[in-house]
Amino acid sequence: MKKIQIGLTIAITSFIGLVQAVNLPGPLVSAEWLAANQSEVQILEVRGDVASYTRAPEFEVDKKTGKKFLVEVGGHIQDSTLLDFKKVRADRMIDGKKIKYLIPEKADFEKIIQSVGINSDRPIVLVPVALDISDVDEALRAYWQFKVYGEDNIAILDGGMAGWLSEGRDFSVAQSVKANGTWVGKAERKELIANSEQVALASKTGKSTLIDVRQPVQYFGLNKRDYVGAYGHIAGAKELAPELLAKPAKGVLYFWDKNTYNALLTSNGINPKTPAISYCNSGHLAAGGWFVMSELVGNKSTKLYDGSLYLWTLEGRPLVGVPLN
Repeated sequence: MKKIQIGLTIAITSFIGLVQAVNLPGPLVSAEWLAANQSEVQILEVRGDVASYTRAPEFEVDKKTGKKFLVEVGGHIQDSTLLDFKKVRADRMIDGKKIKYLIPEKADFEKIIQSVGINSDRPIVLVPVALDISDVDEALRAYWQFKVYGEDNIAILDGGMAGWLSEGRDFSVAQSVKANGTWVGKAERKELIANSEQVALASKTGKSTLIDVRQPVQYFGLNKRDYVGAYGHIAGAKELAPELLAKPAKGVLYFWDKNTYNALLTSNGINPKTPAISYCNSGHLAAGGWFVMSELVGNKSTKLYDGSLYLWTLEGRPLVGVPLN
């Protein structure tokens, strides 16, 4: 009888644990929510500057008010782990050519995520730096790759580490030491990835809106990144400057609400409800356009053109822009 009672107690405890498991409120979580649920989630900080993870943040004091304000992000949220953005994307062979900036194969991405200690049993919160739209998009690119490989129990910390520090929350500068994790992808959602032929068809027919998430000077062909082989944009593409995708508040970047995005997209000639393909120079900033359209506006018929204009021009495909003197 005693063994039965012990077994029943274990079963009930396990069931309660499952019932009480925290649910993410959506694709975004606030610093307040994360602080209240910190022990229930896995925190993964995505950074290009990995040295900042163990470097103290920099603050200055306003001489008039005496208030401290953040100048440079440093440190990390307690018990988080670090994902180097340079490892998020990979070189892959396509038609006998080595192509940069692409999503890794499923098994390779699993190894990357396991190596930083992420498991399959708890929600994942990705933390950008959030001082600049480029570093926000680093976390969004990782988010998109998780989604491609079937991970839905995942969210972004709105305001990122900059917002966390600006609110005066605790941080650590200790190295993250974690055992290898068990995370594996649950699917391979190829419908989230656009290839060059699909982009060419969208350019020709207009049945999917091409969204160019780059600076206007690049969209119009006044300058370009050195790894892109031509000036301008794909014919028919609508421009959506990356800086428009987040609102600055005391130096910290936060996301707008859905109504603001709908108005912003419409004013740029983008129908928020029709199929869309987001692209940029390499597929980094395009993740911001994809995230806004798919996750915040709710248009699940949105794809990201992996490789973007780097791949497009490498294949000798044309761009259009203003004539240069």
